[in-house]
Amino acid sequence: MNREAAIMNETLLHYKLAFPASAQQLIAKLSKKFTVRLARRQQCRYSYYDSFDWRLYSAGCCCAFDADSAPPTMTLSDLNTGQVIAAQTVRKVPSFAWDLEAGPLRSKLESCLEMRALLPLLTMQLQRSQYNILNSDEKTVVRLVVEEYQELDARITLLPVKGYDKALQRLVDRLNKLPEVKTARQTVLPEALQHIGRQPLDYTSKLDLPLDPEMRADQACKFIFQRLLEIMEANEAGVVADTDSEFLHDFRVAVRRTRSGLSQFKGVLDHDSIAPYRKFFAWLGQITSPTRDLDVYLLSFDHYKSSLPVSIREDLNPLRDFLRSKQRNAHRTLVRHLKSAKYRDTLKQWRQYLQEPLPEAPLPANALLPIKELADRRIWKVYRQVLKDGGAIDDASPAEDLHELRKTCKKLRYLMEFFQNLYPRKKIRALIKTLKGFQEVLSDFQDYQIQEQALKQFSNEMLQASTPAETFLAMGVLIQDLDRRSNDARSDFGSRFLEFNQPENQAAFRALFQSKARRRTP
Repeated sequence: MNREAAIMNETLLHYKLAFPASAQQLIAKLSKKFTVRLARRQQCRYSYYDSFDWRLYSAGCCCAFDADSAPPTMTLSDLNTGQVIAAQTVRKVPSFAWDLEAGPLRSKLESCLEMRALLPLLTMQLQRSQYNILNSDEKTVVRLVVEEYQELDARITLLPVKGYDKALQRLVDRLNKLPEVKTARQTVLPEALQHIGRQPLDYTSKLDLPLDPEMRADQACKFIFQRLLEIMEANEAGVVADTDSEFLHDFRVAVRRTRSGLSQFKGVLDHDSIAPYRKFFAWLGQITSPTRDLDVYLLSFDHYKSSLPVSIREDLNPLRDFLRSKQRNAHRTLVRHLKSAKYRDTLKQWRQYLQEPLPEAPLPANALLPIKELADRRIWKVYRQVLKDGGAIDDASPAEDLHELRKTCKKLRYLMEFFQNLYPRKKIRALIKTLKGFQEVLSDFQDYQIQEQALKQFSNEMLQASTPAETFLAMGVLIQDLDRRSNDARSDFGSRFLEFNQPENQAAFRALFQSKARRRTP
């Protein structure tokens, strides 16, 4: 096939038939120039799926389940071209990608979704008709598929037949001359979502806040807290239903960011007014920790197994059963807290506080400060604290020093994310990425230590059950591996800190955040 035909196949095989034109009218027009024969017609029902945070859509993919095909088929297509990426026969749509049989569909879905559940977006009824375009020898030279929806423009797809490029080109030329036929460069999903009033990508846990540099600090801080509250509320139902682990993860991140903001926005909001909420969000952090920790252990389980010798990997399986049982119990306790009067009433009061009008003459010293000035001050101060604390750590420093540095780095990252739109996008994102890279070694060190201690505790608890001795031996090997990883992360700290503290990074932080009136080397 020549280059032009190849390009045509990639971009011009999908059309839509603008309302009120009908498929019958289209076929009647085409029949004047071509021999068109109906091959099959069927009523179909397409259900579309994605994760709560639109991971497939963000990756340019569209996941559909055709329950009426024989057999029922799940298909992953390119959102823009409609080209099929992978398809698989399934009896029902799985909750998670890993529930599918091994194959291209599972592999692609897992790479996009990771630990997120597949959730229904919408279901559409349609009539699908396939027409064959025949030549003088009664041979099929092009297949034309028309999908007619109840309330959307019909979609037309041309399916080339190898060896009949000229016939395909003639049909394309004819369709291009019909005013009611328009090239469609997307699948029907975006249009269908718009029809039901759903906005693609309407949820994200990322902070992208349109702050004005001259905005009052108290106004900006309340705006940030309102956005974090929205994220909490958006994830609450998924947390209660235990739909997937990321609902609780995003909920907890919003809680941690709120706690950090309440402590970092100094002299901005009235101290007595926010004091009860500092306690409340600390409590939320505590009650969500057990479930989240167990979620992490379950998500890490396959990695745990793969780190063991092949001969003992299956011996670790009783640990998974133990973790699942423990997670279910922890989740039930969490749900009771989230349905309690304490949670409901305090969250309602917090929402009301954030919506209260700002006083014209606030008492806190920094309330009227332009938010850009407050952001500069806080980020610069916490950044200098990171350098000071990191520079004081040596090989003899206790683990607690690294844990405290990790907390300070997290405060710095949250501040940079809160205020990122006040700074040049490329520069602030580059520094956030640099900080994340340094945080990794601190997080790994703590995570491995915590997991090692947790596994020792789990071993003691599992002694009360009829756990095979082989499982304890496998857990012992796993504990040794986690200890090794923890030591490796501890050994890497020095070089990773030097990398973060290099003069180029110092200069970039200084240029972005240090007040011009008092610039000095950290």
